[in-house]
Amino acid sequence: MTIDDLTLAVLGGTGAQGRGLALRWAADGLDVVLGSRDIERAEQAAAELNAELSAVSGAATVRGLGNHDAAATADLVLVAVPYDAHEKTLTDLVDALDGKIVIDCVNPLGFDKQGAYVLDVDGSAAEEAQAILPGSRVIGAFHNVSAVLLADLSVTDIDTDVLVLGEDRDDVAVVQELAERIPGVRGLFGGRLRNTCQVEALTANLIAINRRYKTHAGIRITGQGL
Repeated sequence: MTIDDLTLAVLGGTGAQGRGLALRWAADGLDVVLGSRDIERAEQAAAELNAELSAVSGAATVRGLGNHDAAATADLVLVAVPYDAHEKTLTDLVDALDGKIVIDCVNPLGFDKQGAYVLDVDGSAAEEAQAILPGSRVIGAFHNVSAVLLADLSVTDIDTDVLVLGEDRDDVAVVQELAERIPGVRGLFGGRLRNTCQVEALTANLIAINRRYKTHAGIRITGQGL
């Protein structure tokens, strides 16, 4: 099977990051389901995305479901919920996510008048996800992609690399391919799951850059052979 044969669930699909990723993947023809704690919000968000996608040749139709049904329906699952909902969301879905690749793009950040800062967590959000989901294969990815650029289909080249971290190279390769279905994006192996903390934390720096320079910063990795 290829990615084109799989169903992808985006949990937290009504938030900016999840919604933007769902839009890009559906625009590329992938089968995408939005998951939310509130099924009506999921259905409304899906309807709004489908209105945008109606003008895109070859786009797929997005569906909205509750989190459990979305997770159970999907072959691949992306978790894009706020960090304060991370543990409960995953704990409620242990059975539905068993045996599946779970992509965690949650950034454990706090915000105050000085801006974004990194929360003190047990390793990383992705490692916490793996501890909660022992029967799933957790991959860390999509932490540093601008939600604003994802949501704007007039942007046809998103100048960003996605670092993909995980224990199994075959699973990593699947998520790298998924990253590269977004125009302009490369998916690069970024190490084992234990290194996800650096990638999650970098988002605080990118937020500071965006605020200072009024931009939508991403990252690019340079070097021969890349």
